[in-house]
Amino acid sequence: MTTVSDEAAVPGAVGDGTVVGANLSLPLFRALSGVLAGHPYLKVVVDRREDTWHVLDTRVHPFHVNYIATRVLGLSLAELDADLDAFNASVYTDPERRFLLGVLSLHTNADPDGHERPFLVLETTEADTMHGVLLEEFYGFVRGRVDGRLPLLLKPANHSQEHELASVSEMRVPRILSHELFGSRTRTCLNPGEARGRLRYFRTTDEYQAVAEDLGWSDIVAMPCLPDDVPRVAGFINTAPITPLSHTNVLASGWGIPNAIVRDLDELVDKEDLEGAWVRYRVREDEISLEALASAPALEKPTWHQQRIRLGAPLLGDAPVLALHRLRRDDRDAYGTKAANLGELHHVLDSRTADLTVFHARPRPPRSDLLAHLAARLGEPGAAVDRLRSAAAELVGRTVRAPEGVALPFSLHHAFLISSAALQQGIGKLKMALELEAFDVIDPLCLHLQHLVRHTPLPEDVARQVTGAVPEALASGSRLVVRSSSNAEDLPGFSAAGIYDSVTTVRGTAELLDAVRQVWASLLSPRAVRLRHQVGISLDDTYMGVIVQSYVPAELGGVLVTCNPTRPEDFRNVYVNCTPGSPERIVDGTTLPQQYLYNTVEGGGRTVAVGASGEDLPTATRSGLAQLALTGRLLQSHFSEEDPDDALDIEWLMTAEGTFRLVQIRPYAR
Repeated sequence: MTTVSDEAAVPGAVGDGTVVGANLSLPLFRALSGVLAGHPYLKVVVDRREDTWHVLDTRVHPFHVNYIATRVLGLSLAELDADLDAFNASVYTDPERRFLLGVLSLHTNADPDGHERPFLVLETTEADTMHGVLLEEFYGFVRGRVDGRLPLLLKPANHSQEHELASVSEMRVPRILSHELFGSRTRTCLNPGEARGRLRYFRTTDEYQAVAEDLGWSDIVAMPCLPDDVPRVAGFINTAPITPLSHTNVLASGWGIPNAIVRDLDELVDKEDLEGAWVRYRVREDEISLEALASAPALEKPTWHQQRIRLGAPLLGDAPVLALHRLRRDDRDAYGTKAANLGELHHVLDSRTADLTVFHARPRPPRSDLLAHLAARLGEPGAAVDRLRSAAAELVGRTVRAPEGVALPFSLHHAFLISSAALQQGIGKLKMALELEAFDVIDPLCLHLQHLVRHTPLPEDVARQVTGAVPEALASGSRLVVRSSSNAEDLPGFSAAGIYDSVTTVRGTAELLDAVRQVWASLLSPRAVRLRHQVGISLDDTYMGVIVQSYVPAELGGVLVTCNPTRPEDFRNVYVNCTPGSPERIVDGTTLPQQYLYNTVEGGGRTVAVGASGEDLPTATRSGLAQLALTGRLLQSHFSEEDPDDALDIEWLMTAEGTFRLVQIRPYAR
């Protein structure tokens, strides 16, 4: 093997960021590589017909297919774009393909003596359907052409490749799974962005609590795991692992602030003397950095100080308690967005008339649309658009169920509030304090009001309507779940993730009435009041609907968002998190979930992290999650009202029978 220090010394170098047919040394790798997620990498193309390979400088040739088409096959980019899907199929899915495409990345491990040992990882793209024999051939070809002193591991790019490799000896093809490679990644992007502010690093919750009230919009808050009640600040840093679908990252996404996992923050703070310093904080998928500023910058208040969320006028006239399946989306002004969306879901599943293909029908240049891909996912290749719409509705109807339950309207909350002079007086004082921005008295007033709400008896008529909503469940002592459905949550630009209460262990009349009051009281928590005030939502306009449902035991619970949270430009993937039991364990950060990405265009899925469980889900369950992910993407076409590219945030349960039930659908703020 020839060892070289620059491209020019390599036989086969063509001087345009490409090396053809030469062996690859570590110096040459470093000379050609770019950086992705903190790791040097480069692209490789194996030409099976010519028995050679091409090593690409990613800065010159960022796309495999462009290079193959223009430099190897002599096509123009216009010719490639005109038939891009067919070309992609020839290099990613054809079992007799000429070219094998992949990425080589450089990583390091520390040995027992503390020395870092480099090793290489080879992988294909996530949409590649390379079977076991081709994977072994690909690995063998590359293994024979890289420095033999460097260990080389193959990383399956998706669940299908994991299955294909199961019958291949690890002696012939050493491998590493994605969650094994990246599970201990030092820095991980959660929400991309950039901010300048003062770094406030808290090693413990007690340290944070001692100064939490003083944190403001110019602070960048760092701690092992940020609490759900963290105020609106310039940026978040987590020093312990957390999922991108946690409440705090949903807040970061909605607020448009950077958020990342930085496990080496202690080392970084000590090395750069960043404790309490003013810093520039950058979070990108391929780079996360903290850079000390020479002095405190002249910062302008962020745009969210001028942001104003407009609410539709709440309907407070007499409205009946209704079963969820009787609600439609337009009922949000009387029952809240959450209840209205669940009613709309019932309608979509029952009527099967909604067009669920809108997302795939949009132009994705150079493609005119993604309908052919959708047809393949639905098992309807070549189907006409009308048939695709029917097939999409059938898939969604087979895959998910809408929850049964009832919705309590805003009018019950309103009737309760005006029944008490003490409540009216307290609300008047709070409104005055907000108008005067007397923040020193706002929190005590909120806490006093919450206490009043929880302990004020319901008017007889209101109590009768609440208990009459679920008479059979109360008579049998069945377990109930009581959830919020305010008109000030689940809104574009204001998700309110985690700021209102749900009560999941309700039995009997007394507990039901207490739970309803607790949910109403959560509308007046200091944090909820402050967050709404920041975006101009008036206390006069804010009311709470309530959803009452029978408890459904879950084998698995989770959250999916119909996007890739760390790559907003990615229109292919849906991100799925899950853990045994309730989805609340994911969003409140009490457990680290299993995490998956499912490609809803070309198909396939991959495991991102196995979470606290330490093991992956069974193949059959992962296949079910793939169908759930595609269902979420299809529902996006209907529930994203302004733009079908607007992602959804969906909470779901999987029962012991393997049935998926959706318990919440709302916009995903990003």
